[in-house]
Amino acid sequence: MDSSLIALSITAISISFFHTASGPDHYLPFIVLSRSRKWILSKTIMLTIVCGFGHILSSVVLGLVGVFLGWQLNKITFFQDFRGHIASWALLSFGAIYLCYGLWAAYKNKAHKHFDVMGGDVFVFSHKHGDVVMPADRIKVTPIVLFAIFVMGPSEPLIPLLFYSGLNRSIPEISTLIGVFTVSTVITMLGMVLLGVYGYSFFKTEKIERYAPAISGAVVLVCGIGMVFFGW
Repeated sequence: MDSSLIALSITAISISFFHTASGPDHYLPFIVLSRSRKWILSKTIMLTIVCGFGHILSSVVLGLVGVFLGWQLNKITFFQDFRGHIASWALLSFGAIYLCYGLWAAYKNKAHKHFDVMGGDVFVFSHKHGDVVMPADRIKVTPIVLFAIFVMGPSEPLIPLLFYSGLNRSIPEISTLIGVFTVSTVITMLGMVLLGVYGYSFFKTEKIERYAPAISGAVVLVCGIGMVFFGW
């Protein structure tokens, strides 16, 4: 593995970890449903893995759009001599823009998906921090609803990483990024769920949840800076 692929892989792993661990919606519903419905551990693990792959699928689909765009740009003749430089600057620019967006969203207290526990049930709703949500605005979470939620909630920062690999026409890079992103996401989800099922909570995510997009943007930005200025 060359230095750029190592840097991209570390970035993908970091994004998937922070995106998953900082969002209680990635593990709280599984913990509560498992406890309240007295599921056997294998059922909880299976549902977590299935929803994890659903979440990854939507992320990869968006990422493959980035691959396609990069692949098409690569066919333009005058891009050939400096495509790597353009790809690195594109990565850096996306990271900076996504970081600014994440900070803006946190400052504006943008409405976001949230889960709540009432009795033995889990409900999902959209809200801003500090807002009161009426019972009629909550949707009861079932395994099918949970899977649908994960499929419709991709991780956007994967797009520029795959766009970079698309510009380089690198199938090994694309495959590696998708692979490490998949493994890291599923392992992180399983780890957080199992900790919760057994009564442990090492992460207090409420305060950093709203900054998750900014954190992802910062990780991509650091990778882009390394590509542009340090030759990763």
